[in-house]
Amino acid sequence: MNIIAMILMFGVIVFVHEFGHFIFAKMNGIKVNEFAIGMGPIISTWRRKDTAYSLRALPLGGYCLMEGMAEESEDANAFNSKSVLSRLSVLFAGPFFNFVLAFLLSIIICHFYVLDVPVLDEISPGSAAEEAGILPGDEIIRLDGKRIYNYREITLYSMVTDVKKPVDITYRRNGEEHTVTLTRKLDEETGNYYFGFLSRGRMSTGIAEELKYSVYEVRFQIKAVVYSLKMLFTGKADKDSLMGPVGMGKVVNDVIETAKEETEDETAAVQFMVVLLNIINLAVLFSANLGVMNLLPVPALDGGRIVFVLIEAIAGKAVPKEKEMVVTAVSVVLLMLLMIFVFFNDLGNVING
Repeated sequence: MNIIAMILMFGVIVFVHEFGHFIFAKMNGIKVNEFAIGMGPIISTWRRKDTAYSLRALPLGGYCLMEGMAEESEDANAFNSKSVLSRLSVLFAGPFFNFVLAFLLSIIICHFYVLDVPVLDEISPGSAAEEAGILPGDEIIRLDGKRIYNYREITLYSMVTDVKKPVDITYRRNGEEHTVTLTRKLDEETGNYYFGFLSRGRMSTGIAEELKYSVYEVRFQIKAVVYSLKMLFTGKADKDSLMGPVGMGKVVNDVIETAKEETEDETAAVQFMVVLLNIINLAVLFSANLGVMNLLPVPALDGGRIVFVLIEAIAGKAVPKEKEMVVTAVSVVLLMLLMIFVFFNDLGNVING
């Protein structure tokens, strides 16, 4: 059952991505040769106008095959015959739909879980926060001048900054803003550095707040991916931070099993609901992650294609298709090598526990 849940979750996320490309291609009059639900052998296929719609055997997302996307085409409705703006909208639509999916799923999470508000519930005795005069009920709104909306942004910020670096923290109390400078203190027990405050979050007060914090949740997930990439490129994260399908599958399995263990004394309905909410929570993370990763300026990804279109817009002429295809082919090979490395790295992590 866990494997089915993983496949369905990843399948829906990829399908939504491709559906975004499909919808915007149709809106811009681009010929779609095939729109497939799933991958692998065809189970069923039908045609409407210029597009073949197919249902395939493996529930692993799908794809949107547009005329002129990967080859030269003289068709007036080919991808490469459309305006720069049209092509940019089609390319961005996939990642955008992933962000929309993450937002819609976040509404469910915000409704059933506590909101991740940066309003403090506890101040540790003798901590840097207590010495600075921070009190329960204060709302953290900025770290070193950068606005935050989720409490987890504080943890995220701590991961990418020097733990011994003083941090300017701006908080709101009774409608007034105050700024103090805190230096995290070492906890001898854990070996970690802490500001010394804690937020447990709170339940929403209605749909308006749930919608607002759903936007904040997607913003946080995007920010987390960007910070993670920054840590990888600056050497602050090791190779085990890279995660492919095997690693993500293990995360999904672990989350499901933990949810089952925590609700083993509950009814089947309650257990199912808790497991489902945990899967939805992971889907928010993975959908936002896929959206950001596809916008990276790598030729084999949407972001790389966007770069080629922008070069055309600036230079006034398209990059020759043969050159684009060579660069894309090299990128595909490099991505495949990276995927192989990540696969065996994930496998090693799973085997070693």
